[in-house]
Amino acid sequence: MTSTTKTSAPLHFDVLIVGSGLAGLSAALLLSQQYRVAILTKRAVREGSSGWAQGGIAAVWDKDDSFAAHVDDTLIAGAGLCDLKATQFVVENAPQSIAWLQKLGVPFSEEAGHAGQLHLTREGGHSARRIVHVTDATGAAVQQTLIEKVKASANVTLFEHHTLVDLITTTKLGQAGPNRCVGLYALDDDTDEVLTFQAPHTILATGGAGKVYLYTTNPDTATGDGIAAAWRAGCQVQNMEFIQFHPTCLFHPHAKSFLITEAVRGEGGRLLLPTGERFMPKHDPRAELAPRDVVARAIDFEMKKGGFDCVYLDISHQPLSFIKEHFPNIYARCLELGIDMAKQPIPVVPAAHYTCGGVVTDLDARTDVEGLYAVGETACTGLHGANRLASNSLVECMVFARSATALIASELASGSSEAPRQLPAWDDSRVTDADESVVISHNWDELRRFMWDYVGIVRTNKRLERAAHRIALLQDEIAEFYAHFHVTRDLLELRNLVQVADLIVKSAQARHESRGLHFSRDYPGMLESAVPTTLTP
Repeated sequence: MTSTTKTSAPLHFDVLIVGSGLAGLSAALLLSQQYRVAILTKRAVREGSSGWAQGGIAAVWDKDDSFAAHVDDTLIAGAGLCDLKATQFVVENAPQSIAWLQKLGVPFSEEAGHAGQLHLTREGGHSARRIVHVTDATGAAVQQTLIEKVKASANVTLFEHHTLVDLITTTKLGQAGPNRCVGLYALDDDTDEVLTFQAPHTILATGGAGKVYLYTTNPDTATGDGIAAAWRAGCQVQNMEFIQFHPTCLFHPHAKSFLITEAVRGEGGRLLLPTGERFMPKHDPRAELAPRDVVARAIDFEMKKGGFDCVYLDISHQPLSFIKEHFPNIYARCLELGIDMAKQPIPVVPAAHYTCGGVVTDLDARTDVEGLYAVGETACTGLHGANRLASNSLVECMVFARSATALIASELASGSSEAPRQLPAWDDSRVTDADESVVISHNWDELRRFMWDYVGIVRTNKRLERAAHRIALLQDEIAEFYAHFHVTRDLLELRNLVQVADLIVKSAQARHESRGLHFSRDYPGMLESAVPTTLTP
């Protein structure tokens, strides 16, 4: 950054939020009464993963349920790796998060004939009905409500189609003292200009990295941008080997990444082989209500054993009225594709769904770098351990958005935040336009395919070695490309995906056991003590 062809002055805010899912929007709303907030999102504000969440939000709401039961269910699903304090923190703060959403106007489903009484459903791994939902489109309803509130706020500036390039830290600038995040560079897709954003506090809420795999339930935006940027900034990451594969993604050539919610199994859906045989009872006594990792491995086993392209999820024994009431969106989408779930089973396959690991944070969402926070799927708070319990993710977004913003607000109010410093503009004076973007698309396809083949639901040492070898070659190619050509969103996403893939493989290679979502044929047993996998830049 010695010279520059861009002279745009830095854009100053109190807080920068990267990402427009539930975590980012919640943080923005909580800060917007007093502080100037910028939300940067690389596509339209509605296109994050939160809006795709179907099942709901886990919270103790029923008088017969308890915090202790919710904590226990989370710990069991997490296979010994959940942090107890973080788990208790989220569970105990979950009800007030639901109440906050109610106050904002989210139209949660209610019990028929009982106005004001929320309908609670049950999902795999839960010992009670505690899933608050909006039929089968909870994420979309929550997002819609929050987006309207954010757009109405005079203190929130929304930068759509802006892609994070990198964080700006004092260490990168060569300044003495503790490493602190003081801003970021972002590519404006409309003008192809890299803008400089400056703020004393930055929140990463960019979601997970499902697009590192060939098959995923995630939107195209889930490219691990926040995790990769935080790693490059000097943050530790943890438990990246634990990638949750959702057991039931719709298997259809015209349906891209369409999830069949956990709640279908929670309401009596049965998994069948193409022969019509039910198979889950022989894999786990909890059958279809076993945690996602168990169900995904069982489906993977049966598909490979029988040479099947998919298995089937059958809830046709329930009345049509029941299906339309509980799963109206899934019913309508399947019907569009010629599948009547009230009369026939739904073809499904496992697909990469959730990144349980991420940037290490404390209970205030702080990372190792001062002034930098991570919230939602980008973070590793300790809640999910080796496997996320269904519907614990949306509430985690809100609980940690609240704790992070409370700390940020107190620092801004006290004047203890860092004083502004002069930040250099982005230097692209020595690069040119790429002559062949086919290199990017080819590397993207190759990465996603070998990650699916070698670092999927079942792993071996040999597969991980092959993946590591290919990642090293790709990293060299991408570093050369990045150094010589103007950045584009495709290049930035590929750079981040390869970085995240490297973190996943290194974490998987470091774990010499099978635990939760990480299953190794070379180490099929589980060690007595559960230890997180922590990587340091």
